[in-house]
Amino acid sequence: MMTNAIGGMSHMLRQNLVSTAEVDASDPEAVKKIVTGLGRGPFSIVLMFFSPECDRETLARQLKAEIPYARVMGCSTAGELSSKGYDEGKIIAIGFPVENFGVETLLVPDLKNCSPQDLMGSLLRARQNLQRRYPQFDNEFAMLLVDGLSEREDELTAALASGLGPVPLFGGSAGDGRRFQETFVLNGPTLMENSAILTFFRTNCQIKVFSYDHLVATQKRMVVTEAEPNARVVKEINAEPAAQEYARLVGVDPALLSDHVFAANPVVVQVGGKHHVRAIKSVAPNGDMSFFAAIDEGLVLTLAEPQNMVAHLEESLAGLSKTTEPAIVLACDCIFRRVEAEMTQVKSQISNLLAGANVRGFSTYGEQIGSIHVNQTFTGVAIYPPCAERDTIGVGENRK
Repeated sequence: MMTNAIGGMSHMLRQNLVSTAEVDASDPEAVKKIVTGLGRGPFSIVLMFFSPECDRETLARQLKAEIPYARVMGCSTAGELSSKGYDEGKIIAIGFPVENFGVETLLVPDLKNCSPQDLMGSLLRARQNLQRRYPQFDNEFAMLLVDGLSEREDELTAALASGLGPVPLFGGSAGDGRRFQETFVLNGPTLMENSAILTFFRTNCQIKVFSYDHLVATQKRMVVTEAEPNARVVKEINAEPAAQEYARLVGVDPALLSDHVFAANPVVVQVGGKHHVRAIKSVAPNGDMSFFAAIDEGLVLTLAEPQNMVAHLEESLAGLSKTTEPAIVLACDCIFRRVEAEMTQVKSQISNLLAGANVRGFSTYGEQIGSIHVNQTFTGVAIYPPCAERDTIGVGENRK
């Protein structure tokens, strides 16, 4: 055991594969305590997810002073997934040791002016460099962290898809608590807006990328009849003002529309025979509805009903641990799942399940899985010991 970053004891996770640390975002020595908590390393990369309560200038200064030699990537959050499960006001750090992991990172510094051709060339070079540097590692996955207010996740994941080949990708959109004002991607000591970071991992560990949701589509459908796709804004549904028609279909007064209503009454679209949530971000005074994912005129939206969130998560995590427990589950969990857990008073139960499964990560403004940007999912990667048999490490496909 080693000294922890939270005034107690920290620990390497099972099999000593991955090191974690966590500290209050307000701690004046936050990064120094994180370095102590993670241990000596060396690490191929340290992922860092930080509360919007964190003072960004202080964080950047401390990162430059305390870990100038290490590759550090991360983002701001809409809440953290810590050793306690759902958490807030924390900085979560995860160190991937060089003995088991090799990484290459690709920074997309300007999402609004990103060239798919240039991106493809950089992506292929990063993959080739990683293969050349770590030929001894057989397994690969990629993690995408992106500015959660950029409104560019859909275009970015689509552009990346053809260059990923067989590499499974997951990711999350940076958050800003429930303020929805500013989100940041962390590249070393630099905090960036309108940006994304793609990290390729090669490892001798077994891995399982997954994306789960607990929603079932109903028979209530609606058609987007007027929209501003570039802004992800819907003006009319079924030729009626958007908020008014949505409220009618879910049976509430339009004046009472809120995050709680959106979380309890999500809308989904069918893609490739599966449903994907298009989470509602907000309603404007004029009745326009803003979304967290791509939206367009003519799109058919279907209301969905949440199933038992606790039972579904318990089953999903059990599937990942069917014969071998993961050393860690690195996860991106939509903010609306947290909202729903609070609304239905199961937050403590969800937290206990997350903590018991060694889940670390953050609450997001949206998730990425493969070539699709989604919402209201629990998405990530389970990392198993190198000795785990590939065909017995559990269930990792998309499941409802």
